Amino acid sequence: MTFSTRLQSVILFLVWLTLASTFSVAVRAQSPAELDPVQLNLLQKMSPSEREALLNNFLSSGGSVAQSPLVFPQLLTSEQDDGAPPAEIVIYDAEGNPLLDEYGKPVVITPETLDELKAQSAASNAESDVPFFEREIRLTPFGYDLFEGVPTTFAPATDIPVPNEYRMGPGDTLDVQLFGKENRQYSLVVTRDGTINFPSIGPINVMGRSFQELKQDILDRVAEQLIGTSAAVTMGSLRSINVVVAGDAKRPGSYTVSGLSTITNALFVSGGVSDVGSLRKIQLKRDGRVVTTLDLYDLLLGGDARDDQRLESGDVIFIPPIGATVGIGGYVKRPAIYELRGKTASASAVIDLAGGLRADAYPEGARLERIEGDWRRSFRGIDLNTTQGREQSVQAGDILLVPPVLLDFDDGLSLVGHVKRPGSFEWRPDMRLTDLIHSLDDLLPQADLEYVLIRRETRPEKRVQVISANLAEALRNPNATENVALQARDRAYVFSLVDDPENPFSRSVVVSGLLEELSRQSGADTPYERVTVRGEVRVPGEYPYEAGMRVSDLLRASGALLESAYTDSAELTRYSVIGQNTRTSELVELSLTDVLSGNSELDALLRPGDFLTVRRIQDWANEDTITLEGEVRYPGTYSIRQGETLSSVIKRAGGLTDAAFAEGSVFLREELRLREQQQLATLRERLRSDIASISLQAATTLEDTSVVDAKSVGTALLASLNSIDATGRLVIDLPALLAEGGEAVDVLLKDGDQLLIPKQTQAVTVIGEVQFATSHLYAEKLKRDDYIDRSGGLAPNAAKKGIYVVRANGAVLAAGRKWGGEATQIQPGDTIVVPLDTQRGFRLQSWASITKIAYNTAVAVAAINGISN
Repeated sequence: MTFSTRLQSVILFLVWLTLASTFSVAVRAQSPAELDPVQLNLLQKMSPSEREALLNNFLSSGGSVAQSPLVFPQLLTSEQDDGAPPAEIVIYDAEGNPLLDEYGKPVVITPETLDELKAQSAASNAESDVPFFEREIRLTPFGYDLFEGVPTTFAPATDIPVPNEYRMGPGDTLDVQLFGKENRQYSLVVTRDGTINFPSIGPINVMGRSFQELKQDILDRVAEQLIGTSAAVTMGSLRSINVVVAGDAKRPGSYTVSGLSTITNALFVSGGVSDVGSLRKIQLKRDGRVVTTLDLYDLLLGGDARDDQRLESGDVIFIPPIGATVGIGGYVKRPAIYELRGKTASASAVIDLAGGLRADAYPEGARLERIEGDWRRSFRGIDLNTTQGREQSVQAGDILLVPPVLLDFDDGLSLVGHVKRPGSFEWRPDMRLTDLIHSLDDLLPQADLEYVLIRRETRPEKRVQVISANLAEALRNPNATENVALQARDRAYVFSLVDDPENPFSRSVVVSGLLEELSRQSGADTPYERVTVRGEVRVPGEYPYEAGMRVSDLLRASGALLESAYTDSAELTRYSVIGQNTRTSELVELSLTDVLSGNSELDALLRPGDFLTVRRIQDWANEDTITLEGEVRYPGTYSIRQGETLSSVIKRAGGLTDAAFAEGSVFLREELRLREQQQLATLRERLRSDIASISLQAATTLEDTSVVDAKSVGTALLASLNSIDATGRLVIDLPALLAEGGEAVDVLLKDGDQLLIPKQTQAVTVIGEVQFATSHLYAEKLKRDDYIDRSGGLAPNAAKKGIYVVRANGAVLAAGRKWGGEATQIQPGDTIVVPLDTQRGFRLQSWASITKIAYNTAVAVAAINGISN
């Protein structure tokens, strides 16, 4: 597998990410050159196994990119043990199988990599919707990123071979080893006067001589003057030289560099060329003369370093200002701003600087933007396929833009939606729908076989036309009219039976887009051709009108009738315009049973604008249930009839057990819970506002302890409210309800109701402002105050006159009653609540209702938890 093929697959993966959904998508093969630097960077961040699995998935069937479509990534681990987001994400194919690497393990990518890919792909996709010449094309100067990440210090090179042409100078060291008659080793340093002092031979002048020449001279001298002795000569440490980097460098100045340094070495040390410096006219000056001129484009574009000469001490590297520049953008391989050698260049020369045109570039549509002499911006079209266009002169400030070829095709058609192999296909004359979709094996599970939409552009006016087909009938009988003849540029949509608005190829999304196209081309002479169906169908809404369309066709378009549809009667509303002034409506009653019978005479023809209403069967509803838990003989979930009561269901469940505590039953209803939850949220907001107001007042009245105390109480109360969840309890008297003649207090049931019946209890609970809130064993002779005394008595902040009792069934005996009578006698399961004295302290009176709600909810929660446990 070549690397360019892998790059191609990554592009396809980016395109796929823009269609983030749980369906397979078609992708279009693109040139490897389309991978921009950002995408390359993201590719490099992925591990080898991540890349390989993505690539192998696309190329698993001989390089065909549409053979194994992907679905949206699913989480491999939904959550870490500590509740953190998943660290790894795995990708599944269309069959629901995870992609595997070469070792057979699921391939995972990190959420960060996936987010970057999504962001890049989303930006790329958004840009593709804008016409090319209206896009914001940003170009950066070419070549200046060469100096990114340059070293802050420079270490002389000491471990590289010294070239033979290296010129000796003061500070260089020669290592000489003598062997034979004499065995000695010398390190000879070149002195300031350019000589070395060789023992037994004398001084030797080396200044300016090449290393090869000096080496041979020493070997000859040793052979002549030291008979019987041979020598080996190498370079030791090299001298450092001082050079000056001047002009438009990022950090101009004097630098000490190695004696082997070249012009580019010195440029790196100085931080490189600044944004206003030239890359093409860098001068090396020695003794006031220009020795050479370095064009970095030769190095960057051609790898030619012949002019990158070695430096000598005292050299000056001068960077002049940048010369004439031109920009080239669009579908070239290296879009950027380039510096010209002279003041002008040909268009072909600029394209060569940019690496040439991409395979999907449209050279005939190139455009040259220029600022004229009167400071006006002008545009010129250039055909780069012609000699004249390629020789078009480009001058300083010009921008050459090369657009892409159009995505449209004249000799193909496409298939998208709920299919296994979406994509573009070759069109052939006499081609029909079954030539595009050969069998049911080409479709994904739960595809709608009865409604395939085909978008068609008429020639030559290119008006949009919509055609539907019954694929099931076409596959059964290829000679039937349902096997529609296809035309070039047709686009066929296959829908799922399940409509997902998040899926860009779902029925509702596709139909909405097609209707928008039809609406834009409508007018007084060409009305907006659509029909509407509402009511008991799978996908109600507007649908394109087709010539000869009948009611059954509209039902087929909507995904068929629901089980709840009333087929004996439906209403068709037909609108007509009279004399171009008045619009009238006509109501037609239809029998859907007759419509679906197959008799075309009973299947009414539709007109544009018709509105079909499919009614629901009377009293139709989904199955309603109630859940009985606890002390009933047969607990569980029971279906309920409309108007059924609680007593009826309890009888169906076998009644209560002998251990049932009917007085403590808890009846829960969802709509009450939602209402309570909303009330709790309102109370929390009110309490937060009060606490904020008190905090502000406490800051200005530091000596008022009542304000500080109120803030403390409010904060504690808010914490209590935050810990409370609404229960939705409805107070019922279950013993009275089950007794003979209890119809008056019986409960009409609703879907989702729950009845929880606890075991018998002997406890009486005391909560609130007492010394020790706890539960006590029930004793018939004990009164309310006796239980309070057994809890240590009232706390200092207790509201003695506000004490109330919550019965086991949730009913509340309000404060202020005369206690002691039979109606107010404490009973098993009761809860005695001692509230806070709201008459004391700042702002506490307004919080009295909140404290009661908190206490009562806590009692209900305790009762529910007790039954569940």
